[in-house]
Amino acid sequence: MSPKNSAADEGTPPPVTTVSVPEISSRSFSVVGIGASAGGLEAFEQFFQHIRADSGMAFVLVPHLDPDHASILGDILQRITPIPVIEASDQIKIAPNKVYIIPPNYGMTLFNGRLQLHEQDLPRGQRMPIDVFLRSLADDCGDRAIGIVLSGTGTDGTQGLRAILGGGGITLVQQPDTAKFDGMPISAIRAGYATWVLPVAQMTEVLQGDTRLLASPSEMPSLPSRLSSINRILLKLRQITGHDFSQYKKSTIGRRIERRMSQNNIGDIDLYAQYLKGHPAEQQALFKELLVNVTKFFRDDEAFALLKSDILPLLCVGKPEDYVFRAWVAGCATGEEAFSIAMLLREYMDDTLSEFKVLLYATDIDEDVINIARAGFYPPNIAQDVSPERLRRFFSKADGGYRMKKDIREMVVFAVQNVIKDPPFTKLDLLSCRNLMIYMEPELQSQVIPFFHYALKPGGVLFLSPSESVGNHPQLFATHNRKWKFYRAIDLHPSPRLAMSHDLAWLGGDNHAGSEAIVKKPKRTDFAILAQRTLLHFFVPASVITDRKGNILYVHGDTGRYLRPAPGPASLNVVDMARDGLSLELRSAIQSAGTGSAAVGRDVTVMTNGGLLRVSLSVRPLANLANGGLLLVSFLDVESPPAKKSVRSRKATGPAELQRIDELERNLADTKENLQATIEAQQASNEELKSANEEMQSTNEELQSTNEELETSKEELQSVNEELITVNAELQAKIEQLAGMQNDMKNLLDNISVGTVFLDSALLIRRFTREAQDIYRLVASDVGRPLIDIKSDIDSELVLADARTVLATLIPSERELRTEAGVFYLLRTKPYRTLDNVIDGVVLTFTDISQRIADEIEVRKARDLAEGIVDTIREPLLVLDAKFHVVTASRSFYDHFEVTLQQTVGRLIYDLGNRQWNIPALSELLETVLPRDRSFEGYIVDHDFPTIGHRRIELNGRRIVGPAGETELILLSMNDITGLDENE
Repeated sequence: MSPKNSAADEGTPPPVTTVSVPEISSRSFSVVGIGASAGGLEAFEQFFQHIRADSGMAFVLVPHLDPDHASILGDILQRITPIPVIEASDQIKIAPNKVYIIPPNYGMTLFNGRLQLHEQDLPRGQRMPIDVFLRSLADDCGDRAIGIVLSGTGTDGTQGLRAILGGGGITLVQQPDTAKFDGMPISAIRAGYATWVLPVAQMTEVLQGDTRLLASPSEMPSLPSRLSSINRILLKLRQITGHDFSQYKKSTIGRRIERRMSQNNIGDIDLYAQYLKGHPAEQQALFKELLVNVTKFFRDDEAFALLKSDILPLLCVGKPEDYVFRAWVAGCATGEEAFSIAMLLREYMDDTLSEFKVLLYATDIDEDVINIARAGFYPPNIAQDVSPERLRRFFSKADGGYRMKKDIREMVVFAVQNVIKDPPFTKLDLLSCRNLMIYMEPELQSQVIPFFHYALKPGGVLFLSPSESVGNHPQLFATHNRKWKFYRAIDLHPSPRLAMSHDLAWLGGDNHAGSEAIVKKPKRTDFAILAQRTLLHFFVPASVITDRKGNILYVHGDTGRYLRPAPGPASLNVVDMARDGLSLELRSAIQSAGTGSAAVGRDVTVMTNGGLLRVSLSVRPLANLANGGLLLVSFLDVESPPAKKSVRSRKATGPAELQRIDELERNLADTKENLQATIEAQQASNEELKSANEEMQSTNEELQSTNEELETSKEELQSVNEELITVNAELQAKIEQLAGMQNDMKNLLDNISVGTVFLDSALLIRRFTREAQDIYRLVASDVGRPLIDIKSDIDSELVLADARTVLATLIPSERELRTEAGVFYLLRTKPYRTLDNVIDGVVLTFTDISQRIADEIEVRKARDLAEGIVDTIREPLLVLDAKFHVVTASRSFYDHFEVTLQQTVGRLIYDLGNRQWNIPALSELLETVLPRDRSFEGYIVDHDFPTIGHRRIELNGRRIVGPAGETELILLSMNDITGLDENE
């Protein structure tokens, strides 16, 4: 299995919640993080055109925005969706059925259901805002997180989707052939982090239509009811892959099976178990789903900082130069954690000026991710996890990503291995296994911890994730750092160490008793080893082991008679250290052995401190070694022949032969001198070539640095281009919106038939409508000219005076004007306000009121005529409205009842003359008889009037009815008949 996501809550009990908490947790509803770059505006519009307002989800949008340009994305989206669209602010609590948009020049994360904003300080090419947010979304929401990647260039969003998948969430990627720019979708698809690959419109169907997808954990079928089917599925996987998941947590297994069921539109787990049997491709897909291959470089920065500052010095202090540091990363996924540890080791060696061999094993159960790790190639968005200094030092840019440099890559050995059943690596200094055990049941965890103890040296360090611990085995490990889970292996006797590992599969069988018996046997002397040591000491010649270049790696016995420190800079090269007479034969023998043929038994005369020494020189290649290329150089003394024999032989030799011998010796000496000179010249040439090679390497590094700078500039330009594309799309949408508004405004002004002139603060013409040309003789070229320069049929001085007054006081004004042709206009002058509430001129509107003026004149004439008629009538007459208020009265009424106009018009009839008309009989006539009969005649009223005394009055009334049958006016005439009856 692989390292798991940092949201390790599955390995710990869920927090206890109470009903008293008023806030809605982000885990109670799904949160959808949507990332897009170039071409994202169109994709956003398609997405929100199909989302219901009551979807129950919160949406967070993370597009690539120009940091120097205010975004109008929220305004654009708000026109097409009823869901409230909000620009995110720091610490805002997200809620369902709302859309949040990242502001320009900010990064954003989600923590405890609140959005956290931080200003961007990275260069444009290194910003990965989508990855940053989606990772935080995975950490905060777990299996309630939904990640979506839409149109865009580059790889931003890929690692974020990886984190969401690891946390149990789901991911959707826009189908590349429907995206305006397919870089981001293709990156996510190729990495294998897309749960669905769909057109944008179909994404909303998946989110809103699949109830299993969005169901909360409490709504899922209970585990006991599904346990039998899950076990059948895991049994089938074990038969196919050989890997047993039966002791992994069923909650995690169940969620991932649910996700595969959703993708295959299968609602019943029993049906899915049957479906799995007949579909090998789905079997592999489920196997990949259960492997949570989620990791990143330097995950938990504080933990790795502690590893470098505290743990590595503890493990490496006092180690010799040839020490082999052994480490193991179990569940390495795509290798980021293994390479992180390798980089820290390299930094430690450089800082302490030490050098030792590193053998770092990195294993995983998934062969595909091991192949990715072996390639050592990672996307550009690792820049948010790896510092710029480490990127420059340990990576090289290539093919749109970063490739691990050779010196770090060679430290790590990748292999496919199952922690549960395969034999471990042993004698380890460091063992890292992070976020693997959180997915195991406690019983399996209890087996793995002794297994790790067995693999470590006494004092070796176990590195776990913050959510893991050594559990029920405190006797095996001492806690070094409780927060970041560093443990040191306690040195136990062999018996407990072996006894604790008896349950592991790699030990096999039931042979536990045999193991215990072996452990309990007393230690016996190994005579074979003792004999070997003795023979090596007394009978094996002095020897050295070298590489193919002659550099000494190991020395056996006393080699001082054959080798000595060479003058000049210190060197461990065996040829340089050879005594006089030995170097030529030794160089020749090493070259011969380097081709695979041994040079054995070469007699050489060596000049030592005590004279000449005959030595048998042998150089043999060492076979069957993993590293290869090593040579064994042996020196064996050979007895010299007796001196007498040499004298006799010399005496027996004739003068000619002696002369010939002397000549040959001189030639040999000359040849040796020439050879030595040639060798020295060759060495000088080699030094020059070496120097030239170093210069070439330096030049190559400079060129590589220049190339990296160009790549960085290219990425920044590409990022700027994406932002400009996004801004251009927003502005294009804004232009279309403004064009529509301009058309609407033009049609509005054309149809209200009001002449309008817009003036700026200097009273220069800004624009005008068609009807304004009837007042001022305006043409299109008059825009920008002073209004006073335009000839008009009205008094322009009055117009401009009103305009100046409005500009000064900001109080609108109205005025009626008459043209020379007799046309009347109502001039309204108001301040011109911008959207920012800034006064930037005035607006003049000219409304033609000629018809109204004519109607008023006619009405006035009719009223004068009516009043003349009323005043002509001799009998008193009142005209009342429907509420019995006096509209007008005849002159005879005023004279007869001795009242004035002011005391009569506008007053209620019952209140006239100190309420002298408050007569019950009159009330009966007006309120009952008239509404029913429309008129009455000859009605006699006897009443005492305060002003004129007792009177007998004959009343006649008529109701004037409007078009709808309502009472408009009431005519009430009065005839004073007091005394007529007496006369009669």
